[in-house]
Amino acid sequence: MTKRFANLGLIALLPLVTGCATAVVGAAGATAVTATQERSFGEAVDDASVSNQVKTKLLANGSLGEVDVEVAGGLVLLSGRVQTPELRLKAESLAWSVKRATDVANEIRIESPGGFFANASDEIISARVRARLLGSSNVKASNFNVETYGGTVYLLGVASSAAELEKAAEEASYAGGVQQVVSYVRLRNARGQIVPYQSSTPAPENPNELLGGPGS
Repeated sequence: MTKRFANLGLIALLPLVTGCATAVVGAAGATAVTATQERSFGEAVDDASVSNQVKTKLLANGSLGEVDVEVAGGLVLLSGRVQTPELRLKAESLAWSVKRATDVANEIRIESPGGFFANASDEIISARVRARLLGSSNVKASNFNVETYGGTVYLLGVASSAAELEKAAEEASYAGGVQQVVSYVRLRNARGQIVPYQSSTPAPENPNELLGGPGS
């Protein structure tokens, strides 16, 4: 099966006073096992297992040490940096090789190795975003996981409603230092299945996205 994540793409571009772009795309996230989140305990355990397996495979390859992994609902989000396009594809292939990985979103950038201060800046931004989510009366912070790279904030999780999903992205965009918010957050359908969020706003094509999936 071949998937192109650009087709999930931009679902909502919120008007923000900060000028940051907020892209809401179909997906999910967070590997922490939390009883109060929208994911079930079993789902969270499965995601944690997938995350550990992907990280182990990446660490076994010495050139992928700056790739970060987040998982939710079987979707694996890869972010961070590698030095060549081949290594970017290698990281994605390793993620797909994990049995319970149902989707892979490859947000890895091709860059030179980073430094301490760049990584520390991203951690500060993530902390600011988490603080905003915790302080929002319309968002259950435990539903969302936050990953930041180069000022771009990635949100993952299973939201309780479309309104909560969109509010979380909006809150994140107001945090200091955020350049863009990309939300890989899903909802549950009437059958209780975790599914991508759908909006009436069409998703623009991203020519820089890779094809992903077994056999691609």
